Amino acid sequence: MTSLSQIDLIVVIVYAIGIFGLAQWVSREKAGHAKDTSDYFLASKSLPWWAIGASLIAANISAEQIVGMSGSGYALGLAIASYEWMAALTLLIVGKYFLPIFLKNEIYTMPQFLEQRYGRVLPVLMAVFWLALYVFVNLTSIIWLGSIAVNKVAGINQDAALIALGAFALLYQLYGGLKAVALTDIVQVTLLVLGGLVISYLTLNQIGGGQGVLAGFGVLSERVPGHFDMILASDHPFYKDLPGISVLVGGMWIANLSYWGFNQYIIQRALAAKNLGEAQKGVVFAAYLKLLMPVIIVLPGIAAVVLAPELAKPDEAYPTMMKLLPPGLLGLVFAALIAAIIASTASKINSIATIFTLDLYAKARGMSARTVTGDPDAPGGTVGHEKHLVLVGRLVAALAVVIALLTARPLLGNSDQAFQFIQEFSGFFTPGITVIFLLGLFWKKASEAGAIAAAITSVALSYGFKMWMPEIPFMDRMGIVFLASLALAVGLSLAFKGRGDANRVTMEGVSFRTSGSFNIAGVGVILILIALYATWW
Repeated sequence: MTSLSQIDLIVVIVYAIGIFGLAQWVSREKAGHAKDTSDYFLASKSLPWWAIGASLIAANISAEQIVGMSGSGYALGLAIASYEWMAALTLLIVGKYFLPIFLKNEIYTMPQFLEQRYGRVLPVLMAVFWLALYVFVNLTSIIWLGSIAVNKVAGINQDAALIALGAFALLYQLYGGLKAVALTDIVQVTLLVLGGLVISYLTLNQIGGGQGVLAGFGVLSERVPGHFDMILASDHPFYKDLPGISVLVGGMWIANLSYWGFNQYIIQRALAAKNLGEAQKGVVFAAYLKLLMPVIIVLPGIAAVVLAPELAKPDEAYPTMMKLLPPGLLGLVFAALIAAIIASTASKINSIATIFTLDLYAKARGMSARTVTGDPDAPGGTVGHEKHLVLVGRLVAALAVVIALLTARPLLGNSDQAFQFIQEFSGFFTPGITVIFLLGLFWKKASEAGAIAAAITSVALSYGFKMWMPEIPFMDRMGIVFLASLALAVGLSLAFKGRGDANRVTMEGVSFRTSGSFNIAGVGVILILIALYATWW
């Protein structure tokens, strides 16, 4: 049973059939060519800039962003938008300083970079960590919050919605891999942006008594002025979630650099670019989309404070605002939300399959790095091996979805603000990850002993702060743990030097010079950010 009207159902069904068919069509192979690991995990390294930018946003903006961040907007206001706006600046750093090194060294997974830079122990540890994080935090949160939205908007049983979302996302990417995900993401992002803009317009117009968006925004800012403070004071009830100036100069940088620079399911899109220039144009495109996201996500949550002030949980804000839409339009916006959920879920599934297959399974079977990137001339690099690895990837993808479906309710069923839960849990690990990669990229003396110590220290110190000093905001905690992990990693690297052959990452031929168009676009992002924070400081 569903509460959607007939026209809404038609819109959603047409979307589902259309996007599934498009995914299979764009990922088809030429006659006689069997899909190999390069095709399945890296989209044949052929992605153009527009697909990279759209796919970065589609992978990032899903239920935990739309439903979760809108819920945080309902609870604490526009300040939560700092995650989006500071990410735009982070993307410029990733494009200018990280991608040249990754692409020059033909990196296809983050554990592979760690192996080439440090040795064999650290990448195995980190691969296991990432798999656990992606399955038990990211994948579960997306389908759980997505099922909440489907239940609230369409009236479908939440368990049934949970299973349907996971199954559709799995089938969506199972055949085509990353190419199916990335090349259809431009459709997903278009629907997401248009649908979000529509719901923002209608909610503001309703608050303004039908006098338009500007009038509605004026009324909203007058009714809930505290929800438009970008930098929260120390006496703010949600200061622990966003501790004042730390969002600009503190721990948020640790989270953003780790997420956008060293996170497999995000950076994988840029690693699949045709070349460095296309990758850099793609991240700039994504940066401008990030600037727009708070209008689409956070603003409806703030509007819900006026339109639906008695919600049981903040995470119900966005689905509740969707129910205000008229028939037909509701189906379009609902399809946009489903698009975001499916795109991001499929991205997580593909990255889980990539890390397990290429960094754990293939290595355990003694296959060379060249083999798993699809070079048939590598030792043991037969077509049979390639087919086998793709099959393993598909089986792992299916298993990951089953695990996420079984654990979603126990892990997230009692959470009021799932977005904040995700940030805090991930914050146990991100300081160590950021230390490991920054030193690995830019300090030749960094050793595996120092890197492993940073990873362990990050988790241990974060847990200690959480248990015995819970009054410290988790964002400040990330900054403190980052500095401690950095100091320990540097000290141990100087005391225990790595083997002479441990560092196989080359800087020869790497240039950090960027094109004029990249520089101009980057200045534009910075000026917009200055204007935004100057307006709502």
